[in-house]
Amino acid sequence: MKVAFLSLLALVSAALAIPSYVPQSVFDVSKQDVQDIREGVNSIFDTAEDKVKQWVQDGRDFINHNGLTYELVTHPALSSYRLRVTQPKLCDTSVKQYSGYLDITNGKHLFFWFFESREDPASADFIYWANGGPGCSSTTGLLFELGPCQIADETSVTYNKHSWNSHSNILFLDQPVNVGYSYSDDGSKVDRSAVAGEDVYAFFQLFFSRFPEYSKAPFHMAAESYGGTYAPNAAAIFHRKNKQLALAPIPGLIKINLASVILANGLTDPYEQMASIPDWACEGPYAVYDDPQGPQCQALRSKVPTCQRLVQSCYNFDSRWTCVPAQLYCWSQLLGPLQQLGLNLYDVRRTCDRQKDGPLCYKGLEWVEAWMNDATVKKEVGANPSLTFQSCNMQVNQDFTAQADGMRNSALLLTDLVNEGIRLLVYAGNADAMCNFMGNERWVSKFNNIFHEEFASSKPTPWIIKDSRRVAGTVRTAGGNGFTAGNVTFLTVHEAGHMVPYDQPEAALDMITRWVKNVPLTN
Repeated sequence: MKVAFLSLLALVSAALAIPSYVPQSVFDVSKQDVQDIREGVNSIFDTAEDKVKQWVQDGRDFINHNGLTYELVTHPALSSYRLRVTQPKLCDTSVKQYSGYLDITNGKHLFFWFFESREDPASADFIYWANGGPGCSSTTGLLFELGPCQIADETSVTYNKHSWNSHSNILFLDQPVNVGYSYSDDGSKVDRSAVAGEDVYAFFQLFFSRFPEYSKAPFHMAAESYGGTYAPNAAAIFHRKNKQLALAPIPGLIKINLASVILANGLTDPYEQMASIPDWACEGPYAVYDDPQGPQCQALRSKVPTCQRLVQSCYNFDSRWTCVPAQLYCWSQLLGPLQQLGLNLYDVRRTCDRQKDGPLCYKGLEWVEAWMNDATVKKEVGANPSLTFQSCNMQVNQDFTAQADGMRNSALLLTDLVNEGIRLLVYAGNADAMCNFMGNERWVSKFNNIFHEEFASSKPTPWIIKDSRRVAGTVRTAGGNGFTAGNVTFLTVHEAGHMVPYDQPEAALDMITRWVKNVPLTN
């Protein structure tokens, strides 16, 4: 789910939280050195009360924190981080689960929830899923879109037969800090995607050090909405760190097998995407204005040149002073008029009464909040019992908005990845106004990579669901010579809004299964 930048903001100063790393020479250590480092790391995080409640059992460290018991995972190469892990039995008790927190020395604590694949987890691919906002919890993706269970009402969940863990191991991470169950206990915050990506990388190094059985699988980074900015930043960090480790290995750190990046109705290249709004609103399959030449459409189109000029200035001279004006103008002048229509801009086939449907136009998201705030659920997943879960944190949204983080061209971060074999899937529901399919297809068509000419000359081909034989949309692809899912692939999903797995669960599962198995999405 994505928050719609509803308020125009005053500029605020940033308090960046950049993790520090220790030189490689530190890691030529003995067993005693490792024990000393472990004790030193723990001392950074723990109060005296926590220290009393730490112990070792069967060779593993444990801690009692906030009245809850976790396994404690540390790593000498990541001295600023530790992992607290518990094993819930919720949602889908037929699969193995882990949840808990990544603790960071400057007071940040990121919540995660992992589910094994329902089918052959030992050989399954690994999916990391992040929701957007900025400021929205990935647990909303879990419970509202593609997880093993779906929210049924304020007090219960139901089994989801179309869950993305049908064939893949999957992990949901609430990032950046203060999103969902994640929290800061010293006022620390993150307001840029590049900084958030460093914490995501550290999380997976710790997670895979504790659970090496998942570490060798192909790793797919999937993110929705503002995740179209989050994921390219994080993926670029993963790719850079992998290359650094290949040149100068650090004991205990591993290459994370980044196989693909998956962007779902994302915000990635604002120059192309903002300019597409009048075309989508006036001539798209769910046009919100009756007359494409009428005064509303003419007014929208008249705003595009100024918007693109401001965005180009942001691209050329990357700073808050160039990017914030672009953000304020483009969002207010191009999406602002659509917000006055009384429609759900995440799915314009629906109207939106925010008093009845909630601030984000979906009553189910309020059910998610109620269920996640149940004391039993909190205890089971190891969440801080003092927290109040929110689907979306507007303060985080405002912090990122004040930096105009989402006005940068994140597509540039993907070029080297694609050129070096990491695959890219971009998909979009055709009823979404917030990050519409036209704009997404346009930026992919202009995306600079070795498959550019092949993709630009490709034509949309029907995408037919394997089991039901129903046409679910169209696909364009480049690379793979028709024998794989492609290196650069774009899917338009019919009869779907911003949250494709919510609107078209069967189609979404067909898509992700074929993609991770790298078999063609065309027939």
